[in-house]
Amino acid sequence: MASIIMMFGAFTSAYIVREASGNWLEFSIPQQFYISTLVIILSSLCAHFAYTSFLKGNAQMYRTLLVLALVLGIVFLVFQVIGWYALSDKGIYLNGNPSGSFFYLISGVHAAHVIGGIAALFVGVMQSFAQPHFVSEKRKLRFQLMNSYWHFVDILWIYLFIFFLLKS
Repeated sequence: MASIIMMFGAFTSAYIVREASGNWLEFSIPQQFYISTLVIILSSLCAHFAYTSFLKGNAQMYRTLLVLALVLGIVFLVFQVIGWYALSDKGIYLNGNPSGSFFYLISGVHAAHVIGGIAALFVGVMQSFAQPHFVSEKRKLRFQLMNSYWHFVDILWIYLFIFFLLKS
């Protein structure tokens, strides 16, 4: 996670430096990105409450919330893609003005990290249904690691979204 923080720190720093150089097109962020932000926050909350349900032995709630976290993670990606299409419809292209290129690059690399988180959630969901419910140190650690990464990409997106809002 530290290397991801450094990478996105470098991306946002480069954004600021390039913006100051001129030839920068300002544009409003499409509504789809606002919706996706809400969706990933809800997904993170579901993952959190899935973990607390897991610890309390509520297998049905734990499984339901974990599936919901996964589905909402996928919905986040869908809204990101729809948002990119909305940008394109506004004349903001990946290979166009540097401001648009940076937006696509940063949000796209973040989406790649979300895909990794979705893969981890998917494995967690499969394990939750394949194994009888019991709490062990190994299962708790695996769940904590998955949740830590998922909350991390959530917080990272909130940072990026606020950054884009302040810069647009």
